[in-house]
Amino acid sequence: MSRDHVEPVERSVTDADADAEAEAVAEAAVRGAGPTPGVPGGVPGGAEAPFLELLARGASAEAYERPVLLARAEGLPAERIAALEQAKLLALRVRSELEGRRRREAELSALFETAHDLAGLRDVDAVLQAIVQRARSLLGTDVAYLSLNDPVRGDTYMRVTEGSVAARFQQLRLGMGEGLGGLVAQTARPYVTDDYFRDDRFRHTMTIDAGVHDEGLVAILGVPLMLGANVIGVLFAADRRARVFEREQIALLGSFAALAAAAIDTANLLTETRAALADLERANEIIQDRSAVIERASDVHDRLAELVLRGGGVHDVAAAVSQVLAGAVRFTEAGAAPAEALETSRAEGHAVRHEDDWIAAVTTGGELLGALVLRGHPGLDPVDQRTLERAAMVTSLLLLARRSAAEAEQRVRGELLDDLLDARDRDPRILRERASRLHADLDATHVVLTARLEADTADADQEAAARRRLWSAASHLAATRHGLAAARDGGTVLLLPLAPGDSATKLAHRTARHLGTAVHEAVTVGASAPVQGPAAHPDAVVAAYEEGRRCVEALRLLGRCGDGAAADDFGFLGLLLAGDRDVAGFVERTIGEVVAYDERRGTDLVRTLDAYFACGMSPARTKDDLHVHVNTVAQRLERVARLLGEDWQSPGRALEIQLALRLQRLAARIPN
Repeated sequence: MSRDHVEPVERSVTDADADAEAEAVAEAAVRGAGPTPGVPGGVPGGAEAPFLELLARGASAEAYERPVLLARAEGLPAERIAALEQAKLLALRVRSELEGRRRREAELSALFETAHDLAGLRDVDAVLQAIVQRARSLLGTDVAYLSLNDPVRGDTYMRVTEGSVAARFQQLRLGMGEGLGGLVAQTARPYVTDDYFRDDRFRHTMTIDAGVHDEGLVAILGVPLMLGANVIGVLFAADRRARVFEREQIALLGSFAALAAAAIDTANLLTETRAALADLERANEIIQDRSAVIERASDVHDRLAELVLRGGGVHDVAAAVSQVLAGAVRFTEAGAAPAEALETSRAEGHAVRHEDDWIAAVTTGGELLGALVLRGHPGLDPVDQRTLERAAMVTSLLLLARRSAAEAEQRVRGELLDDLLDARDRDPRILRERASRLHADLDATHVVLTARLEADTADADQEAAARRRLWSAASHLAATRHGLAAARDGGTVLLLPLAPGDSATKLAHRTARHLGTAVHEAVTVGASAPVQGPAAHPDAVVAAYEEGRRCVEALRLLGRCGDGAAADDFGFLGLLLAGDRDVAGFVERTIGEVVAYDERRGTDLVRTLDAYFACGMSPARTKDDLHVHVNTVAQRLERVARLLGEDWQSPGRALEIQLALRLQRLAARIPN
């Protein structure tokens, strides 16, 4: 596939035409004019209108300055200019996000198409040419090239280049440890430099520096091509300008290099087989057996590539390899596999035998993701062992792709929740549409939960890593519960739907337990009162967030770290924690049964309670205050006990009841 396959389609109008139309739109919008001649649809008068037109037309970033410059030139009010500035920043942010998403989609598409193309290649030169073409397309660099190690001379030499224009560069040979490529080949580790000639981590030589200078390269990324523990070459992506390669780009190129190394190995094996067939015609039976084994390995490779292309999962890979190897292959987490065998497989890059099983580590970028385990198959020939190892490589690629997709969704969920909390003037219709794409319903009843880690560490890196784990666990919970999650104020905030019959308290308890188990540390969770229709009431979401934060602080002050609670769980303290100060609700929860009984029966239980507490909880003094018999007081108090529970005179309950009586009495004195 050519590089043009992943580049954007050409625009239907020239850049000059687009910029001219954008300038006309900007001028009409700034002046508040009606429809502009020659501009389809006219221009609305809002500050965001010219930038929406620019986004729709795909204008350059420089064009976004024109509406502001025109406004200043026209001498428009400062408020209008400030509104245009704000709209400009938001539009540029949207433009950047759209470009980033297009770029990530193009990268993943190129990676999957590479796997498909490599599966059909059988010639070594064709494989090498495809590798550098895909590497250049994958990262969008000026140049990509591949060097292979020469075990006889003990150096590494340039084999294939793509985008190169300098003859001396195309003929370079690098000694082990010389130049960036020699360092990668020697250490078997990826290296990246933002400025090659100013980087002193590797040994510069006059020959290599001259070749790089002829090519005009500045930023270079190199990753090793590994077969097991052996480096067979280096895959490079380079730019003729300063550039910072992101960690995700390094990891993706590393996974691509692993798949490419396996394809090179397969092509080499097939080439060796063809040579053997030509040289050993009399050993026909042996050659046929060898060919059958190699074809089986190729078939496995094709099957795995097909699984990747159609979006299969790690368990699909295990099932496919189980059929080929005639055994039970399972993917397991790293903690469930034999530790010693798993570490050996990770270090050596090969499947290793453990009793009657075979273990192949699944890794990417040095990170251990799990293992493929072949059960009860002690007699495994080298080709089948290689098949298991290739399946582990493909599994790591699928897990990395799934992680990238999950992280993208997590960011989108976090951005939507941030908009609910920060941009309260958002259009509810747009918020609902964004939520529906994430399978969330912002018209349903939700609860805002604030989660905080309670780990006590002085190491800033460890604390940051713990917060990232908390955010990841919260994002996963939000995705499975059709909610939202975002990192905020040193913790994590969640917006989860409240199921019928559920309560904020129960949801806070479950969330604290779930997150604590996921991150292996105590997590304190404070819940707000239910919020009806968050999309239409963003102010209520903000108030609910503050209420959840106060609940977290109350739990920590009360020594209940690692627990979950809502404002209602704190009794009269809930009045101080709740954002709406629900006095009537507190009175109803505390003495509502007694008030209702008086209203139904015409009794004086509330007045009796008030007098009882005023008389120091003495029945004898209470009967004098009420001018009734002491037995009447006793009977009324027995009725109160049946309505409020036998513990109503305990210190804590008595305090809440007295506060409720006082609040009810004050409310009754306030005229409507």
